[in-house]
Amino acid sequence: MRADRLISLLLLLQTRGQMTAQDLAKRLEVSTRTIYRDLDALSGAGVPVYAERGPQGGCALMESYRTNLTGLKEDEVQALFMLTVPGLLAELGADRASEAALLKVTAALPKPFQQTAAQVRRRIYLDAAAWFQPPEKTPHLSTVQDALWQQRRLRITYRRADGTWIKQLVDPYGLVAKAGIWYMVAYVHRRRLQSYRIARIEKSAITDSHFDLPDDFDLATFWSEWVQSFEQSLEKYSVTLRVWPQGIQPLVELFGDHVHRLIANAETNHDEGFSTLEFFFQSEEAACRQLMGLGTAIEIVRPAELRLAIVHRARKLLLHHDLTGVAISDQKKQSE
Repeated sequence: MRADRLISLLLLLQTRGQMTAQDLAKRLEVSTRTIYRDLDALSGAGVPVYAERGPQGGCALMESYRTNLTGLKEDEVQALFMLTVPGLLAELGADRASEAALLKVTAALPKPFQQTAAQVRRRIYLDAAAWFQPPEKTPHLSTVQDALWQQRRLRITYRRADGTWIKQLVDPYGLVAKAGIWYMVAYVHRRRLQSYRIARIEKSAITDSHFDLPDDFDLATFWSEWVQSFEQSLEKYSVTLRVWPQGIQPLVELFGDHVHRLIANAETNHDEGFSTLEFFFQSEEAACRQLMGLGTAIEIVRPAELRLAIVHRARKLLLHHDLTGVAISDQKKQSE
């Protein structure tokens, strides 16, 4: 275990530069006393590492020192080669660079680990695209990406979800891909952080004005909180259903495997063989669209207006596709 820790300590100092003993101890989950002992061990092995005390002090390597030692373990190699998501990397223009980087890492690995890396790439493939959804066109993704890397403000013309258009000057803080859809997290001047769907950007232009990314900004934390807030803000339309056994699998395909958990905890009528479940939709319109495809495998208990809406739609659908008149006309033509 100590050898792994010494390698991790060495790589932290090489990649991050000067760090305090407290930060190293927290990162490696040991005491500061252990960190100082490890530094002595590295120094005794000929590694030019030093520690300076005081407010501006810390632990560091001599600037000229570099090591090619990777210190990777088998599970770390596996995790490294699981990171590639081909479609998203291609959209960012980084697919070739990623492939080249992984090839270089593979060449630097010991022989047994090269086999591990090859096995991971053959057996695990990450597909970030949603089912039955064509990829969104994102012609402005590269512009947003350039502005992000250069930390330059971006002028955009954006189409909101309601169809209205806005023009804004934003500081692009980060890019997020969710279910194959790209979003920009950006700060709107004199306002707050917002998210923008890249496919809805109609025009974009990088300005000459630079911005500084706040030290306390964490993209993953912001996105997690924003998603939770967004989902809670959506209107919840509650629907109570009676579900018979033949309706379970269609419901699973529609809502996911958590339907099995709902049924396990649901009120069940064993005599008639149905379970009573509650589902939430964004609106009555959304509930109609999705539930009509389940046919007689489910029955809507409430709300009553949803039952009436589905009956009305079913009648319109029947009239629209009624072929009785066509069949009679064909019979007359055949008799003639």
